[in-house]
Amino acid sequence: MASDTTFTPQILGETEKALNAILYRQLAASGLDEHQWITLRLTAAAGGEVARDELAARLTGALKVDAGEAQARIEELTAAGLIQPTDGGQVAVTEAGARVHARVRGETSEITHRLWGDLPAADLEITGRTLATILKRANAHYGVA
Repeated sequence: MASDTTFTPQILGETEKALNAILYRQLAASGLDEHQWITLRLTAAAGGEVARDELAARLTGALKVDAGEAQARIEELTAAGLIQPTDGGQVAVTEAGARVHARVRGETSEITHRLWGDLPAADLEITGRTLATILKRANAHYGVA
């Protein structure tokens, strides 16, 4: 029998579900779902403005969806006034989008700091490397670069 510190799909899945519950609670006030949040986050992470095609490509990989689904998430955020098209095929985070992003990011950062902020840096580094390797392999299996 595995101890409760053994890495298993169960512990990974339960951790993901618990962290998603935290995120979903923070998103509830904004009316965004997880895919819309990731779209906003990726746009903000690109400096607040990114080529629409590049954003769609990032979304297909991050969300494991086709290009049409990725474009639909971009359209939803545009309709909600959280991002807007700019010249040259770019999309940019609006003031409203920046406020939502800052609020959700700030609230989730506070919570995650309480969850793992006191863990040894070496443990977090190993965990990060392990999860990055698993993600890379899963993406390769799925066919995502």
